[in-house]
Amino acid sequence: MSGALADAPVCYTALMFVDAIDLREFYDGTLGHLARRMIRRRIRALWPDLRGQSLLGLGYAGPYLRPFRGEAERVIAFMPAQQGGLAWPPEGANHAALVDEGELPLEDASIDRIVLIHALEGTEQRAAMMAEAWRVLAANGRMLVVVPNRRGLWARFDHTPFGHGQPYTTGQLSRLLRDGRFTPTRTESALFAPPYTSGLIIRSAPAIEQIGKRWFTTFAGVVMIEAQKQVYAVRRDRKRVLARARELIPVPSPAPRPAHLGQDAYEHTTEIRKK
Repeated sequence: MSGALADAPVCYTALMFVDAIDLREFYDGTLGHLARRMIRRRIRALWPDLRGQSLLGLGYAGPYLRPFRGEAERVIAFMPAQQGGLAWPPEGANHAALVDEGELPLEDASIDRIVLIHALEGTEQRAAMMAEAWRVLAANGRMLVVVPNRRGLWARFDHTPFGHGQPYTTGQLSRLLRDGRFTPTRTESALFAPPYTSGLIIRSAPAIEQIGKRWFTTFAGVVMIEAQKQVYAVRRDRKRVLARARELIPVPSPAPRPAHLGQDAYEHTTEIRKK
């Protein structure tokens, strides 16, 4: 049965963001609480301490940013314009903004960590989003990307946001990060419990998570990859440098011919100099 389920085709919707209000309603419900709890655990395992660092959530990341608010130096949430925006956090001053994911309003190398969730699977500007994430991330910064797992059960049902947009396998997401000039450093997975609101499944979710992480990582609900920004030294073109250097080498001009010497005497003197 599990083999047949694994081989079943994944039917996902066209590239488009799940609306922010629908996402909020999902996370206010039973399955949303389950997803938030399981994914948060894995994020915390990867990033146990962000004191003194700046953190950006891109997509609908609010449910996963809250644990870092009293710890990180700065926490902000950017929501893609097509997804819609909501104030975050619900209490206190707003730390969220509606943005074009292909043109983030941040300076170069201004962010230490990025959490990208409910974003990559819905955007039509995938390359631009990755380029902007690379631009704003500091040289030693890290980005954590969370996407629906193409082989997981959650991608097969559209009553959760993980069943919308483009799901990925671990290999596909890893290649996408490398193409975006990121180096994958660690891979995690979460959401092994099926996306049902059964009380038994909800209560058993922590145990199912442990078993799935140990034995069934291929079928997790989400794929999570931490990646580091690649920064290469600029290497000059040796041929162009040498050609430019030759242009700068002064060429000695021929010695002037003395007025009192004839042509034969001048040629004879020049020949002696050459010898």
